[in-house]
Amino acid sequence: MILSDKTILEYIENDKIIIEPFDRASLQCSSLDLRLDNSILVYANTDVIDVKSQIPSEIINFEEYFVIKPKDFVLASTIEYIKLPDNITAFVEGRSSLGRLGLFIENAGWVDAGFEGQITLELYNANSYPIKLYHGMRICQLVFAMLDKTPSNIYSGKYKSQKNPTPSKIFMDFQKHNS
Repeated sequence: MILSDKTILEYIENDKIIIEPFDRASLQCSSLDLRLDNSILVYANTDVIDVKSQIPSEIINFEEYFVIKPKDFVLASTIEYIKLPDNITAFVEGRSSLGRLGLFIENAGWVDAGFEGQITLELYNANSYPIKLYHGMRICQLVFAMLDKTPSNIYSGKYKSQKNPTPSKIFMDFQKHNS
């Protein structure tokens, strides 16, 4: 069941869903808009990305805006830190207005029940022109859904409590299986 604005607001007011900072103007009829933080992560140039190794990356802070060039891929983060209860999951969806400009937002847009942290967003400019993105602009939306039952395994993965754009930790999957 997708949560309505009334239920989302009730859950936020009763601390069942934590959104910090929360801006009531971000509440839509069946979602909550999240805003762009002021840092991006770029991966170092390399001949090949080896998923078994940590990839060097750099966080770049910006004041007002950054420009994502055509065919560029960066990681960004939401201003909002969220915390979901054990019985609610969320989908990260790009905003249609930005998609219509060729900006792809979030390739892996699932937030598990029990997750907490800032949301790392995968941004790709599919347009032939640069796109200027501003700190604090509405960048994506969360759609909340109630689980039918509390899961046996609440999220406690490698991205829990993340802050700032967080690079891939896929290499940890191989370390886990080899130990």
